[in-house]
Formats: sequence, structure tokens, C-alpha cells
Amino acid sequence: MKHFVLPHPPNPDGMIRLYEKDFHYLVRVRRLKAGMYFDAVLPGGMETKIRILSTKDNILIGECLEKKYGGTPEQGMQNRETKKNPLPPIVLFQGLPRGAKMDLIVRQAAEGGVSIIVPFESEFSSLRIGRLNNGEKMNRWERIVKEARQQSGSVIETEIKAPCSFDALLQYWESLKGQYDRPLGIVFHQESLEKGTFHGYLGNNPGLIALAVGPEGGFSSGEIAKLLSLEFKPLLLGNTVLRTETAALYGTAALRIILLESEAWIPRSTDSFS
Repeated sequence: MKHFVLPHPPNPDGMIRLYEKDFHYLVRVRRLKAGMYFDAVLPGGMETKIRILSTKDNILIGECLEKKYGGTPEQGMQNRETKKNPLPPIVLFQGLPRGAKMDLIVRQAAEGGVSIIVPFESEFSSLRIGRLNNGEKMNRWERIVKEARQQSGSVIETEIKAPCSFDALLQYWESLKGQYDRPLGIVFHQESLEKGTFHGYLGNNPGLIALAVGPEGGFSSGEIAKLLSLEFKPLLLGNTVLRTETAALYGTAALRIILLESEAWIPRSTDSFS
């Protein structure tokens, strides 16, 4: 089901006002009118239904009718842990790729329920942070996230961070993992560094999962060594070499499916074979 992603919480009376692009989308594109309803998601993952009270003067005034679960933006990932069949937050560390590939990665990650996307400059990145217009890129990526969530109906509040250096990425990981029980970092690699599997790594019921994907050319040996020193687990995705944008989608999709089907991870009893 599609949800409109609200840019801010309602006021204490449960009222919300929408202007400009949000007004245009709801009133001009979706043709909603006073007296009609639409489903929405607020910062922090709160689901609500909005009753439209007025669309006069290019301002949509609405009333929030229900809240399935609440919280502040800072509590968003923790709030999801209270839901039925909770999934741990997923973080995507993505090496900056060439061209518009990052737009595609951001869109697919938002549709796939990734909580945080962190673009970073790797040793093999052909796109350097110094050549980016960060303000323009961030505005574009945030718009893509909002559109992707509205199209897919994802209630997970996907946040995209400003591009950073590889060392800054490692520092962020160190600070982030201290906030969760049993954090798990997985780095996708084009070589089999050890006999690890998704199921094996997830067997410890991690409270946070980070996936690290390199740019075109992958990670350097030095970067892999640093990731492994911070207890990232290496994982080989099949027996083919994937493009960076394919690896991001492939990895997050595989992870989500395994987590969603975690109740089926019940080893078969050997008694039936005896």
C-alpha cells in the first residue's frame, strides 16, 4: 500500500499543513479533496491516516486520525523493534560509483527497507568527494528516497548521509555499533576470504546489520584489512562478479528475504532419517 511521506510531525492537536510540492502532488496529481483520506508515514516510522479538511489557498490542512506506533526521528530504528516479526536496522555503506549509478542504488535501497545509506570515497572510486556538489546531490538523493518510499509503501525512514572518506566511514561504524546489541558488519568481496554464509552470520540474531559494497573495482587490500580488523565478515555473493549497483541490490534483497523468513530457520530433526 502506498504511503505519503510527511516532511514533519503534526502539531500537538494532530493537525498538519502541506505546501508547494507536497500540495501539488496530493491535490493536483492524486486529485485529493477536502473530506478524503490518505495513508501517511511520519518521521520515526509512525503510520497515520490523514483526513483532509481544506485545500484552499494552495495549502492542504489535514488531521491525523490514527497512530499505529510512534516515536521521534532519533527513535525510529528502535521503534521498529516493537513491531511483530521485527527486523534489525540495515545500513548500506556504498562506495561512490560513476555517473548516475548512485541514484539507482539509493532508490533501490529505500524501496528495500534500508535504514541508513552512507556513500563513501574508496581508494578505487573514480568519483571523488571534492568533485561533488554535496548540497545538490543530497537534495536529489533525499527526493529519490521520498519518492521511492511513497511508491513502495515502505514505513522505514531511510536516511542518507553526506558522502565521506573511508576513514570517516570506519569511525561512524564504530560509533554506530556501540548503540546496538550484537552489531554485524558484512563486506561483499569478489574473492572467497573465508567460508562464511549469510545464514551463518545471522545466526547470532544481530541487532544491527551493515553491508559494505565497494565501487567499480571493489575494495583495495588495505581497505579490506581495515574492515576485517573492525570485525566485518567477508562474504562472496555467488560465483559471478557483480557490478556495484547490482551487488548493493543483490545483497540487501538477499538479506531482507532471509530475515523475513527467519522463523523458517528450523533445523530438520535427524530423527526422521534414522
